Amino acid sequence: MSSTGKQKEEEPETAAETARRQLERAAAHLDVDRGIIDRLKHPDQVHRVSVPLKRDDGETDIFTGYRAQHDSVRGPFKGGMRYHPGVTEEECTGLSMWMTWKCAVMNLPFGGAKGGVVVNPKELSSEEKERLTRRFAEELRDFIGPMRDIPAPDMGTDAQTMAWFMDAYSMQEGETQPGVVTGKPPVIGGSYGREESPGRSVAIITREACEYYDYPLSDTTVAIQGFGSVGANAALSLHEWGANVVAVSDVNGAIYDPDGLNIDEIPTHEEEPEAVTTFDAPQRVSNDELLELDVDVLIPAAIGNVLTESNAPEVKADIVVEGANGPTTTTADEIMETRGIHVIPDILANAGGVTVSYFEWLQDINRRQWSLERVNEELESEMLDAWNGVRTEVEKRDVTWRDAAYIVGLSRIAEAHQARGLWP
Repeated sequence: MSSTGKQKEEEPETAAETARRQLERAAAHLDVDRGIIDRLKHPDQVHRVSVPLKRDDGETDIFTGYRAQHDSVRGPFKGGMRYHPGVTEEECTGLSMWMTWKCAVMNLPFGGAKGGVVVNPKELSSEEKERLTRRFAEELRDFIGPMRDIPAPDMGTDAQTMAWFMDAYSMQEGETQPGVVTGKPPVIGGSYGREESPGRSVAIITREACEYYDYPLSDTTVAIQGFGSVGANAALSLHEWGANVVAVSDVNGAIYDPDGLNIDEIPTHEEEPEAVTTFDAPQRVSNDELLELDVDVLIPAAIGNVLTESNAPEVKADIVVEGANGPTTTTADEIMETRGIHVIPDILANAGGVTVSYFEWLQDINRRQWSLERVNEELESEMLDAWNGVRTEVEKRDVTWRDAAYIVGLSRIAEAHQARGLWP
């Protein structure tokens, strides 16, 4: 009976539950109309579609796809599209809410969306993945568009997926519409620097947090869970700027060197999937053990719900910078707040992805591509503006970084709802 109770106690909360709790916490600090808060607890729409796929062997399988569209008061819906067996309506709803906050924190003219297909992409051939993507684009065509809802890559999808999606949409529209998705290859309207941008923004925010709390980068130790697009690019930037990255991991486990790893020599997931633990390092530790290493900065950049009620008391880092979406449960957040650990939230730290997606959307509208140097300069400027806005609320209200980020985002969203009113 006791083991069942413990299992129930540690059952992870859904993304939607976490997002709603975080919304309520922020609302408590603001004088916002209750009707607006209640509206923001629910998505505007959730589309559920069946996606038939003719397999390479001639058989037909039916997959389920979702697109949650949370709030569009500040502009078109914007958010990722994932292929993963764990995709659910509830997950898409929660992630779409986070995208709304993230766009508002960055002051981007978008609202939040999220979607995907319930499928294991590793079990699809390239041809099957293309056919699935094109059919999914067709099933969603009435609900998306450059001024309506703009998908982007996420777990299990990439630039090639976005190229297929854009092409399928464009063929039915009768004209090339590069702005229907972001995260495309640059040769068909994608932006330079888009793939690296979430990790780069995590590194920028980590650098700013270290400076704020007087941790010189050259003396700062960093552990990063996950060495995919976000984790690897954050590690590479921090290493380049002089930080001491001592641990990184992939799905198989982590490598640890208290004297610092040579990040440049470790293959990223894109270069060589699941190669981290084959790299020569003094120590091997598990992903769970990485979260409890004695380091200055911890960056969970893999999956959600890894910092929980059970391990939050064991976290030894002074600063946690969220690279993944939703890596910290509500209870873990409260524990680390009590312990004086500074948690910099995902809706600020990894917002480089949607920020450069915004740059890509602008480039597509204007049919003029930016250089990588301009993209990185603009990203740096936008991240520093957002950091300073959140920092101001931290200092003014004496709240956590997460609460401050939500206060910034919710203030902007509520003001937009107030200005537009309710029709009819």
